[in-house]
Amino acid sequence: MSIGRAAELLRQARRAVAFTGAGFSTPSGIPDFRSDEDGLWNRFDPMEVASLSAFRTHPERFFAWIHPLAETILNAQPNQAHFAFAALEQGGHLRTVITQNIDGLHQRAGSSDVVEVHGSLQGLTCVNCFQQQPAADFVRRFVADQQIPRCPECGGILKPNAILFQEQLPRLAWEAARAAAGQADLMIVVGSSLEVMPVAGLPMRALEAGAHLIVINHSPTYIDSRADVVLDMDVAEVLPRIMELVQDS
Repeated sequence: MSIGRAAELLRQARRAVAFTGAGFSTPSGIPDFRSDEDGLWNRFDPMEVASLSAFRTHPERFFAWIHPLAETILNAQPNQAHFAFAALEQGGHLRTVITQNIDGLHQRAGSSDVVEVHGSLQGLTCVNCFQQQPAADFVRRFVADQQIPRCPECGGILKPNAILFQEQLPRLAWEAARAAAGQADLMIVVGSSLEVMPVAGLPMRALEAGAHLIVINHSPTYIDSRADVVLDMDVAEVLPRIMELVQDS
C-alpha cells in the first residue's frame, strides 16, 4: 500500500526534509491560491493586489485584499498534519520543514526547524526607515479597524514580511532551503502544486542528490513521474496515519 511504502521510506531516512505549500493549511481553513474552485488567484489578479509594484503604487489595494486573509490566519489553528510533522521531528524522523506558507502554523504546532522561503506574517518592515516590528499587535488592530499599519518611529507604511510577486526571496531562508534539499535522502512534498519558481525546483534538487520522493497533493505536479509514492489524499488524514506507522515500527 502506498501509505505503508511512504512510512517505510520515512523510517529508513536519515535526512528527511518536508516541503509544504498552501494545501497543507487548507484543513485549517486558510484558502489556497491555485485550486480550480476556491483558489485566491481565480478571484484576484496577483499582479494587481499582491505584487511589489502594486504595493508601492496602491498599498490600499494590497491591504484591502489581504484583510480577510490576515483575519483568517490570525484565527486559524494548526491541523493534524502540522502536529504529525512536529511529532515526526521530535521523534528524529524529520529534519527540516521548508514551507511556502506564511501562516506560522508549523511553528505553532511544535516544529522547530522551519524554513519560510516566502516569508511570513509574523513581522513587518517600514518602507521608509526599514525598522522591523513584530506583527501580532499590528495585525490584530488591522483586522479590527482595517487601517493601514503605520511605523511607530516615522509613520511610514509597514509592509508584511511575506514575499510578494516581483520580490526577491529572503536570502538566508533560500540558502537554508537549498542546503536542506541538497542534503536530503528523502523529500516529502505536501500540498504544493510546484508551480512557483524558483522554490518549485527544490524537489528536483533533492532528486539530483539521490533522495527518495513522496508527493501528497490533490492535483498533479511536474515531479510525480519521478516520485516513489504519490498520494491524492487529505493531508490532515494521511500524515497522521503515516506518522503512526512510523512510530509503531
